[in-house]
Amino acid sequence: QVQLVESGGGTVQAGGSLRLSCAASGRTLSSYGMGWFRQAPGKEREFVARISRSGISTYYADSVKGRFTISRDNAKNTVYLQMGNLKPEDTAVYHCAADRSIVGSNGPSDYDYWGQGTQVTVSS
Repeated sequence: QVQLVESGGGTVQAGGSLRLSCAASGRTLSSYGMGWFRQAPGKEREFVARISRSGISTYYADSVKGRFTISRDNAKNTVYLQMGNLKPEDTAVYHCAADRSIVGSNGPSDYDYWGQGTQVTVSS
């Protein structure tokens, strides 16, 4: 089992940047594909980005492509989400999640472990 803790959220003006971190404990993070998801009030949880176990492959939602970058440091057991050119519609609670499968998925139901989330608020 793995425990995930997100940090780095906050309030930022539109056009600004934030870097989220997801620290893992319990098991080595290199055993998992990792994803970032977000959930705004009244909306379903949606895929943001994911990264393969090795970090070689990354995938993004169209809404964040070119603005967000997912990365990982397996030696530090940490995954990152660098967010740039933030927009008010990026406001949400951001969660990291771990996927035991090798295939990888954009679907929240395919992830096995979740963090509690960190709030990101983008003001206009």
